[in-house]
Amino acid sequence: MTVRRDFKEPARPRPDLVIGREELFAGAREQLAAGGSVLVHGPAGIGKSTVLRALAAEYGETVRTVLRCSATQSESHLPFLALADLLGLVVDEVASQLPAPQRTALESALTGRGESTLQRDGLALRLAVLSTLRALAARGPVLIVADDLQWLDPASTELLGFAARRLGGTPVQLLCAVRTHNEPQAQEHDRYLGTSPPDTLAVRVNPLTRTHVAELLDHRGYTGLPRSTVRDIHRTSGGNPLFALELGRALAESSRPPRPGEPLPVPTSLRALVLSRLEALSAEARRTLLVASAGARPTLALLRAAGRQNAEAETAQAAALGLLGTERDTPGVRFAHPLISAALYAQASPEERRGAHAALATAAADPIERARHLALATTGTDPHVAERLGEAAAAARDRGAPSVAAGLGLLAARHTPGDAVPGPDTRRSQAAEDALTAGETDFARDIAHEVLAQATEPADRVRAWMVVIDAAGHAMAEVDSVFPQALADAGDDPRLLTLVHYQLAWRALLVEGDFERAREEGALAADLAARAGDRRNELLALAFQAQAETLMGHPDAPTTIKRALKEPQDPRVACDHNGAGAVRFRWLVMSDQLGEARKTVSALLREARRRGMVEAEVHFLRGLAETELRAGHCGRALDLARESLRLARDTGIGEAASAMLTSLAEAAGGEVDRALTLAREAVGRAEEDGDVIYLSRALAALGHAQLVAGDAAGTVRSLRRVRELEEGLGVTDPARGRWQGDLAEALVRVGEPAEAQDVVDATRARALRLGRESVLAVLDRAEALIRAGRGEVEEAERQLTSTQDRLAALGYCLEEARAAYALARLRTQRPGPASYDEAARLFRRCRAMPWLRQVETASVTGPAQPPLAAAALDTLAATERQVAALVMEGATNREIAARLFISVKTVEATLTRVYRKLGIRSRVDIVRLAAGQRSG
Repeated sequence: MTVRRDFKEPARPRPDLVIGREELFAGAREQLAAGGSVLVHGPAGIGKSTVLRALAAEYGETVRTVLRCSATQSESHLPFLALADLLGLVVDEVASQLPAPQRTALESALTGRGESTLQRDGLALRLAVLSTLRALAARGPVLIVADDLQWLDPASTELLGFAARRLGGTPVQLLCAVRTHNEPQAQEHDRYLGTSPPDTLAVRVNPLTRTHVAELLDHRGYTGLPRSTVRDIHRTSGGNPLFALELGRALAESSRPPRPGEPLPVPTSLRALVLSRLEALSAEARRTLLVASAGARPTLALLRAAGRQNAEAETAQAAALGLLGTERDTPGVRFAHPLISAALYAQASPEERRGAHAALATAAADPIERARHLALATTGTDPHVAERLGEAAAAARDRGAPSVAAGLGLLAARHTPGDAVPGPDTRRSQAAEDALTAGETDFARDIAHEVLAQATEPADRVRAWMVVIDAAGHAMAEVDSVFPQALADAGDDPRLLTLVHYQLAWRALLVEGDFERAREEGALAADLAARAGDRRNELLALAFQAQAETLMGHPDAPTTIKRALKEPQDPRVACDHNGAGAVRFRWLVMSDQLGEARKTVSALLREARRRGMVEAEVHFLRGLAETELRAGHCGRALDLARESLRLARDTGIGEAASAMLTSLAEAAGGEVDRALTLAREAVGRAEEDGDVIYLSRALAALGHAQLVAGDAAGTVRSLRRVRELEEGLGVTDPARGRWQGDLAEALVRVGEPAEAQDVVDATRARALRLGRESVLAVLDRAEALIRAGRGEVEEAERQLTSTQDRLAALGYCLEEARAAYALARLRTQRPGPASYDEAARLFRRCRAMPWLRQVETASVTGPAQPPLAAAALDTLAATERQVAALVMEGATNREIAARLFISVKTVEATLTRVYRKLGIRSRVDIVRLAAGQRSG
């Protein structure tokens, strides 16, 4: 197929959406733009053709001629077919330029008339293809797009390779794709590079991440899938987009979703694709592979223990057919692709599957695995099996595998008789709580609704209601109708009422923004739990009460924290993201004890990871990132924040909070544009959820990013909203968000020094009462800028110097660097040389790249001294000289204010004094006076 650029083309359809290939595209684009060729390779279904089409659609617009061919396996035996696809429509344009023998040989090969073969007309044909491409290239650049190189007929492959190796310096590029079956580290694609020019870039198309698989499924219309199901699709497909879409289609067509322990429905199309080689196996070898597919971590020893005596020979046979991996340095039996295992299992009959699980139930060494296989080998209710599964779920929970515990708990519920104790609904409720711990909120919510549809026991119903509320996250307004039902089910049982009032405390905080009501509900929940002897929930309620009091600046906060930390403790609460340890960490950060805060949150993070508590892990990753950010370790903070955001997006837990914190980290050590995008996302999510608490945090992050970006007016708009929100909420501790210094600084820049001073004064009173030393130092830095704007340069300089020293002593290295930067800018207003070296050194130590770029720009483009006469200079003060110099550069009053860190009103007043001292009346006169001095 050929496309000529001098012909008018019809409108093109939108090219395929390409997901998760950003790095691949960047490398391929760079190679093509430099005149090179690209070979895309990877296994079947990985997306090579999609990538090829998208690149061809994009880059093809820049060349004159596009030649295309796409081979198929069924046609690969037809000689010269690919050559005919490539050149059939263009050969007439250049045929007259070919020598007669070449023209005759090429026409014979393309039309099938005559008996042209490589053996008889080899040289003439090779030269004809080369001459044709050169003739086309003489008219303009040529792009050859060839898909499925592995199916090209050998004759066309040989001719294309011959020409490609001799096209150096000619504007002919190849964009090809080929199927490879090997591991990424192997080099199977090398033999196809012979069909391409010597400088061809080989690009492997790798599996998609779970996030990208979710995006692909959503784009193709398979929406609303639970995250746990998407996780299973990603694992079964191995990140292969074709396989993932087929699995998504099978799920959409299924009458019911698979239950825990059941495989995903594998459509016939995929079974045929991956099991085509299964027929070459013996019946016994197939049974061995079925047992392996039923096992979690199959080994040869396990297979032999399960009765497969010839497992070694049978797995070797399967490996030779490409069904199993070929590595022999580990005892495991690994399928060449996860889908092969899934397809084998799906193809087996229910009786065959139960037989495989029964064999593994006696062979597996791990008690959790034995219980799972016993359940899957058993039909109907069986109290013995249910008890074994309940014990296995508890063991999985203790091992830090709550997701496994949830699956085992549901299997236990399925095998539990209705009159047993604990009953099936109690087991389901526990499974839902385990799913929540594992971060599988959709799965947990579905289990809870299943309980509510049939449970009659108040305890089971209230536990299920709590899961529904917890699964809503910060969007608690969406489940308002749940609370009256939960209270009704709780009756007058203090243990159940504890659970409901604890959630009501969170509702008061997140939905109503009422700290006093939240504190009261938390205290009530703690009292109810104490009456019921429920130490675990008493500790959680006390921790919540302490958190609310901390944010309020309440004097009882330290005492409540101590109560929450008293023995006896519950190990599950100790590392909970809402436990006393988390509240103590927040208190340490707000009290400027960064070293102890880092130690505390690091220990909490380790324990949360050990227990598989995903929401706590997301939370403590943010906490550790915030601690590193306060300490000025911007690179480390950015890495941690990004990790938290990836985990939050993967699980759907805490996305707004992680986006907010990552915005702060990006503004400090990454990219300001990314910081702005993330902050706006956090604001949008908080507004959508009706979460007034995180809305103020998100707006504070947005205001900070705007300040770093140089948008002082935007900063003022955002942070004025924060001030209004927090005053309405009753948040009095300025160490909570630390936005006040940014607001005061931005107000100075936009010419509002009086409001800036009001912010400083009001915040200072609260900070002094609570002993927030770092907040006081940042306020002094902002006040120094206010003084500088009033012309009190020496006083401002002294205040900034003192502030820098205090921040350094507290360990706030980034804030110390900002003070040094402000000091350097201030000194540019005084006579003599000014240096940004100290600020640059401190920002470089912090790896605060956005700030470092500001310093480097300022040091290059800083204000110059005005070219006025020496006598005139003597009459001007330092600020007046700088203002006059910027007038000479053509700067407006607002630009001068921003450059010199003073207000617009100060600029106007300064210009009035300059006019009076120099005996002139306008900005134009300054320019004329300076010009006259230069000419004189």
